[in-house]
Amino acid sequence: YATAIEDGAKPDDIILDTPVSYGGWAPHDYENNFKGAMTLTAALADSRNVPAVKLAARFGIRNVIAMAHRFGVSENIPAYLPIALGAAGITLEEQVASYSVFPNDGVRVAPRYIRRVTNPDGITLWEDPPAIRQVISQRTARTMVQMLEAVTSYGTAAEASQLNHPVAGKTGTTSNFTDAWFLGFTPSVTCGVWVGYDNEQSLGDKETGARAALPIWMTLMKQAIQGHEDEKFPADEPRQNPYQPQWTTAITAPPAAPTLTAQNAAPRVIPANTASAAAPRPFDSRPLESRTTAPHSPQPSAKRTPPAFLRKKPPPVISPATADKLDSMIN
Repeated sequence: YATAIEDGAKPDDIILDTPVSYGGWAPHDYENNFKGAMTLTAALADSRNVPAVKLAARFGIRNVIAMAHRFGVSENIPAYLPIALGAAGITLEEQVASYSVFPNDGVRVAPRYIRRVTNPDGITLWEDPPAIRQVISQRTARTMVQMLEAVTSYGTAAEASQLNHPVAGKTGTTSNFTDAWFLGFTPSVTCGVWVGYDNEQSLGDKETGARAALPIWMTLMKQAIQGHEDEKFPADEPRQNPYQPQWTTAITAPPAAPTLTAQNAAPRVIPANTASAAAPRPFDSRPLESRTTAPHSPQPSAKRTPPAFLRKKPPPVISPATADKLDSMIN
């Protein structure tokens, strides 16, 4: 989903939860049913397998794997579509570090066991500075936070809403109930829970991530949120429509009121991007897989005449004989 959002998809884009097959492999859901047209947010919140596979097919499973590696996953992941449903072994540490990118506004901080060593006087003897890098854009991160909040509001992890705190995350259940996952976060803490056996033994019928892992996560997070009652996700703050041109005043009021003239009777407003203000993109109600072009592909910009100083011809190059003569004169 992060790969799709980073590529321009929107949470309200429509995708079809309908039967599909790839080379004889037909993904299906836990309930063995299909829900038809639904938004990307609803598909993520309800943990629908078919939409996830369709997104991976549309935006490229290799791009999805590359995104996972950007998040810090070190596993060598083979490029086949079932990877979209979790068909790869990833450690709990890497999962937690990866999910922390979303509440961090797209920034990944590499996990550390020891931050620093100090002596009794508080002098630092050794320090391991954090490895920090931007993984995804802030806009993508905040969009993903909103979508993952839907999981804990009305999706497969709706029980987490009982915490009455800003939380977001994702449940996970592998085939035959051998693994149960919940990766979730508040604005200040990211936590992951995995339940399973080392020998890939089944946990038992219906032991999903929501049933086996989520309650453990909630027990821990009830303590972690103490003292953070007023925190909220940056994405929950008031935001302006990203498809609406941003405007800002180009003239600020001076200390003393100027004499009004025809030229300064009113402040002029210009787009924040002074080059141009993009018109809002019309809503495309067609399902993602029915579109002939990639969603939200940018329109080619109009050609502009370069400034005069860039159009000037470069000075002529001197001949080798002239260069030798100048060199001898200098010497």
